[in-house]
Amino acid sequence: MSAQGPVVILVGPPGSGKTTVGRVLAGTLGVPFRDTDADIEATAGKAISAIFTEDGERVFRAHEEEAVVRALGEHPGVLALGGGSILAERTRARLAGHPVVFLNVGVSEGVQRTGLSVARPLLAGVNPRSRFKELLEARLPLYREVATAEVATDGRSPGQVVIDVLNALGLVGTA
Repeated sequence: MSAQGPVVILVGPPGSGKTTVGRVLAGTLGVPFRDTDADIEATAGKAISAIFTEDGERVFRAHEEEAVVRALGEHPGVLALGGGSILAERTRARLAGHPVVFLNVGVSEGVQRTGLSVARPLLAGVNPRSRFKELLEARLPLYREVATAEVATDGRSPGQVVIDVLNALGLVGTA
């Protein structure tokens, strides 16, 4: 188990930029990047959308919780969590004491960024905008509960967001 854990953990809804910003942030800090969604797919041997379709959301959430526990113990760099990982109370408790940044994205931009992606099963359906709005409203208090900092991503490049993340965490001099 890593003595410190991740240097930064990114949380936020689909389309907030966790993976994109996370990669840029890791490169800036000179540390590795890890995404728990990729971990889940590697462990399960199938895409997240297939896990949802074939096994159901409950099975996916169990995989997700295990992936977070493993990553918190093993990963010393920038860690991006899946958008719904904060739904698990145990996960929220495990994030306490870690530097967690909530990447906030508005409904319009979040829908634009995610589009009608089949890789995002919870946004599939007749009205993705309405579904995204529901997800965001339900999860917003949980993202804010676990976050030590919040950074807006609407209309901003990954580089601009990274600068704000570094500033919010007091890591400016380390990059």
